[in-house]
Amino acid sequence: MTRPPGSAGPGASRDARGGQNARGGQGARAGRAMRGGQGAHADRDRDASGRPRNARPLSREAGGAPPADDEPALPPASALALAQRLIDAGRPFRAHEVLEASWKAAPAAERELWKGLAQVAVGLTHAQRGNARGAVALLRRGARGISGYSAGCPHGIDAAGVVRSAGGLADLIERNGLAALPAGSLRVRLGPAGNPAG
Repeated sequence: MTRPPGSAGPGASRDARGGQNARGGQGARAGRAMRGGQGAHADRDRDASGRPRNARPLSREAGGAPPADDEPALPPASALALAQRLIDAGRPFRAHEVLEASWKAAPAAERELWKGLAQVAVGLTHAQRGNARGAVALLRRGARGISGYSAGCPHGIDAAGVVRSAGGLADLIERNGLAALPAGSLRVRLGPAGNPAG
């Protein structure tokens, strides 16, 4: 049997952009379309091409900024003060970048602390962008990482307070959804009032 050029026979392979794959099945996108979009992220807000809207960086008009490449680490007190100002200003993704730089530069004994703080900031970012599942997951993951530092936390960080705030916010989102959050609730204090971290 002769096939026209470009057609695929049994066992033939096309790329994964909707054509057959090496096993002769449909590509990932076509497979999701056939299942009616019932993938793991079917509940996300999507644009006309099917890409999730809430997974994209915020535009400058929405208070976003382009991601920083290899953000230089600030001294701990400066990093905490800047991260708190950014969180308070509704810019948790930028706060995450500051905290992530500190995490990467921190001594081994403090890395989980800084990583947890960065994850809490990412959890706030997910909430701000409408991703409740991501917000809950990252707020809880960050709180777990910070919880080991509750006694004698360095740099004036209120680890117990951050754990309570992040966990409480995750519980609230899970119970009531993002739409029910009171205005201004996407804030976490990194340190006690009057402290450079807070």
